[in-house]
Amino acid sequence: MEQKKMVSLGDLLIEAGLDKGRLDECRTLAATTGESLDQVVLTKDYLAEDLVLQVYAKHLGYEFREVLEGTKVPTDFVDRVPVHFARNYNLVALGPGDDGILRVATCKPLDPHPMDDLAAMLGVEVDAVLAPRLEITSLIARAYRHKADGVDEALDAVAEDADIQSMAAELEEAEDVLDVSNKAPIIKLVNTILFQALKLRASDVHFQSFPDRMQVRFRIDGILYDMDPIPRKVQDAMTSRVKVMGKMDIAERRLPQDGRATIRIGDGEVDVRISSIPTTHGERIVMRLLDKTAKLYRLDEIGLSKDNRAIIREYLSYNHGIILVTGPTGSGKTTTLYASMSEIDTTQKNVLTIEDPVEYSLGGISQVQVNTKKGLTFAAGLRSFLRQDPDVMMVGEIRDLETAEVAIRAALTGHLVFSTVHTNDAPSTITRMIDQGVEPYLVASSLVLIIAQRLVRTVCKHCKEQAPIDAEWEAKLQKVGLDPSRLNGTVAIGRGCDECFHSGYSGRTAIYEFLPVDQDLRTQVMGGATASEIKRSAAQRGMISLRADGRDKICEGVTTPDEVLRVTQLDVD
Repeated sequence: MEQKKMVSLGDLLIEAGLDKGRLDECRTLAATTGESLDQVVLTKDYLAEDLVLQVYAKHLGYEFREVLEGTKVPTDFVDRVPVHFARNYNLVALGPGDDGILRVATCKPLDPHPMDDLAAMLGVEVDAVLAPRLEITSLIARAYRHKADGVDEALDAVAEDADIQSMAAELEEAEDVLDVSNKAPIIKLVNTILFQALKLRASDVHFQSFPDRMQVRFRIDGILYDMDPIPRKVQDAMTSRVKVMGKMDIAERRLPQDGRATIRIGDGEVDVRISSIPTTHGERIVMRLLDKTAKLYRLDEIGLSKDNRAIIREYLSYNHGIILVTGPTGSGKTTTLYASMSEIDTTQKNVLTIEDPVEYSLGGISQVQVNTKKGLTFAAGLRSFLRQDPDVMMVGEIRDLETAEVAIRAALTGHLVFSTVHTNDAPSTITRMIDQGVEPYLVASSLVLIIAQRLVRTVCKHCKEQAPIDAEWEAKLQKVGLDPSRLNGTVAIGRGCDECFHSGYSGRTAIYEFLPVDQDLRTQVMGGATASEIKRSAAQRGMISLRADGRDKICEGVTTPDEVLRVTQLDVD
């Protein structure tokens, strides 16, 4: 019986694009390792996850859902199933079907035991629905975000523990923040705070010292929110525990330090960059979280207008030149680069990246991590890439003249190069490179496209409403340069609800400024034009500024005038 199933399954996998040689290789590996066939195919990256799940859905007679956005998880599931169980096994309830059987999303169709445990836990019959892992983890995070996180309970345990300082030094490789059983109270507290941060989509966790407490703050959608304060007496133990995680010197408290750690959430990994500085009230620590299980966005999903998408796709087909994405830290530059890279056909082109750090894994692309201690800088990595017969290269950031010169040399010798620069807008990127010491003729001949961007918070879908344009709104619209007549008398705002911390915003999108380097612009660069002259000339030729793109998103009801003003203070039309 099992034999017949495997044959028909093999035919379906071949039909989905897996060649017979690779199928036989995966079957052999599955037999020797004990792993299921689907997991071996995914580990080898021979087929995309959604294709594998569709094959298994067809083979086993299950439903397949590619997107779980907007799905409401039953309250009973959230109340009765521990979050670590749901996250560890990637299981989440989607609600009962017409037959009364509970539909449960899973990404592991051949692992029935967690489903059986879930059925026993809930006392109901369950039926599997196959869905991609990232969709499941995102839905779990949304469902459990308002459930008590156990921080208070962990704090109580810390208060009762006599020897918290020595307990801080316990360490395991790639600490699993879901595993809080049998852990020292201080470790349990740190893990609980980190898990709470990841659940709420926080990009940074701040531990800020005050005379009477240590304040925990999360940066969510670019804005800092105060969370649970930590008692002053626990501060040293907390600091020591975080430093141990980052392999930093716990005895050194007078100098700034940097560290790195990897934490696990079930079968997903999160990279953590840790920075500590001494302050008058004790050490202040900031942890930057890079969730590798987060969704990798495509060009259609990052806020690009139809015209801008067409422009970037045109330039992605170029054989040589430099495409620069510019903006301040945390403006989504890397996301735009990754979305662009994912459009390149890696079966026909050799694509290499050097990053600091490697934030997400890209299928079919060779990614290199900067290691300055060993001499592997952006410039050194790029030089090595030129001997690897590349078609497309990405360098995380052009920070200095050396990196800029190597990137330009690569672009002029027939390679397409992607990179980022920290400047306020697209035109000032050119003057910034010249200020770094690059000759104007090299800038003019190598650059093909500059994209400036900012992130704006989007209006919360759960509490979105149309507010009439009163005198106050009219003043804001005029300040952003938007004629109120374009809005039909109302403006989209978020009223504020539990889903968005009563801020009226949930999630972010980007606003863009595209500056193609055409012949007119090259002539200006060679003639030593200033950034303002370049901008004025580009606007006359039809360039849409950051603020103008923001105005379009206000008209579409995506964001608000307040947000556009907040991120484009220096951008004048």
